[in-house]
Formats: sequence, C-alpha cells, structure tokens
Amino acid sequence: MAEPGEIPAEGGTRREPRRARRPVGLDQIFDTLQPTQTEAERAKTLSNSLGMTFVLVPAGSFVMGSAASEFGHRVNEHPAHEVVIGNSFYLGVHPVTQQFFQRVMGRNPSRFHAANGGSPEHPVEMVNWGDAAAFCDRLTRFEEEKAAGRSYRLPTEAEWEYACRAGKADTPFGQGASFNADHGNFDASHPYGEAAVGSPSAMTSPVIRYPANAWGLHDMHGNVWEWCADWYAEGYYRASPTRDPAGPTKGSMRVLRGGGWRNHGTACRAAYRNALAPHQRDSATGFRVVVMINDRANG
Repeated sequence: MAEPGEIPAEGGTRREPRRARRPVGLDQIFDTLQPTQTEAERAKTLSNSLGMTFVLVPAGSFVMGSAASEFGHRVNEHPAHEVVIGNSFYLGVHPVTQQFFQRVMGRNPSRFHAANGGSPEHPVEMVNWGDAAAFCDRLTRFEEEKAAGRSYRLPTEAEWEYACRAGKADTPFGQGASFNADHGNFDASHPYGEAAVGSPSAMTSPVIRYPANAWGLHDMHGNVWEWCADWYAEGYYRASPTRDPAGPTKGSMRVLRGGGWRNHGTACRAAYRNALAPHQRDSATGFRVVVMINDRANG
C-alpha cells in the first residue's frame, strides 16, 4: 500500500511542458457551477455560517473501481461494480482550507502555512483521521449550524468516487482520459495518458487554482489526499453492498482518495485507493466534508 507521500513507479509520455493555468478566483465558483442562477439552481449550492461552500451531489448510480485494462489498475480496484448512491448530499467545493480549520479548531497544523509558502487558501494538511473527524464534530456543534439544522461528516469512499467522476464513470479522471499540469497539482513530470509533461510540484496549491469538474468540485485529483469515513480493506469490493456501501466495520487503516502534490498521475485516478493508519499525518494529506441538512430543524 503506497503511503500518501510515496511516488508510485510509473512512466509517462514526455512532451514539452505547458504553461500553468492562471488561478481561478473564489468569486468564479458560482459561474463555474451555473451560468445563470434561478431559484432552483441556487438550491444546488450552499454556504454555511463560516462561508464554506458546498455543491449538491445528486443521488444516482455509477461503476466504482476500474477495469484491468485501465493503465495503473491495481488489484484493490477490482472488481469494477455498480454502486447506488441512494440520497443526494452536499460536498465541499474544495478541501478544507487552513483558514477554516483555524477558525473551527483554533490551530493550523499545516507544513505549508503562510510563513512557509502557503496561505489561508491552501488546504490544511498534516491532519490525521481523528483531526478530520473532530473538525466535523466541532463544526456541527456551532450554534449557527445547529440552528440551521446542518451536520458534518467525512464522505464515504463510494460517495467520494461518485462525486469525483461527476458522471464520467468510464474515464480515469473526472475531466476525461488524461491528466496534466493544467488539470491539477501533482508530479506533472509523470502525467497520465496522452498528456504533456510538466514540472514536479514542490508543495500544495490554493484550493481553486485548477478547473472544477462537471459538478463544480475542485481538486478532486491531486493537491492533497483526502480522508474518507471508511475503514480500508483491500478486497472489500468483492463483498461490498450495491447500495450506499460504507466500508468494513473495522480495520487498521482508513481510506484516502484523490492523490497529492507529490504523486504521479496514475495515483490521482478516480479509482485509485490508498490508506493510512488513522493516527498518521502527512504534508500531502487533508480532507473535505459533507454537510447534511436536517429538514425538521428548518420546518
């Protein structure tokens, strides 16, 4: 099992590097999601009392995992199988940033803080699974969030992959079959597919520098690995339920998804499964959160 900072052995087609994409501003998120904002469309986004932004991920089904023919396929991604996500949910537009972690938890554990090349808009990292779960619990207990009927948790592994694919279940990435320095923050000297070679990344990047996927989610591939709620088991897919799988009931490691700034393109695929002991921290590991709405609190 690869550690979050470990670079998997792989190759890539070498071409001239492309120029980096210019940062996308926070004020462009809603334009990315919807060119016009009717009342129904506004319901597809949510902002909480801290200003964290979430996108509605619709209920549906998809094929989880990868076929043996997919470049970079690993045994723990087998078999590819249909999964039903039975309920819609709101997912963070991007990983939790340093500013929001600081506001909720009162500290910033990140290696790449403002005095070390980062900023409040960089993802929080150097957080273990317990830190991520504690963030969700503490934010849920904020008075404004309780009054609004909002509660927070980590996404399941299935929810994460479903949101990452954004309706493109037959491609390795949410945007298609290749992955290069225009698409995300990773070691672009080893891109994926017929993609141009770029330069290795030296650190995390601000959370919305790269384009969103079709459902308006940024940084699903690269930047930081993201903790999921599930315990990890290599062969779980062979026994996984079709509807809303939540992972094994116990284990020694928790699931990580998405790849990080130090990894090759193959580790940033939608199907790539990684795991880490829940007490461990890494400068390429962060998280994003799901917000659940309790309608009874708003009735």
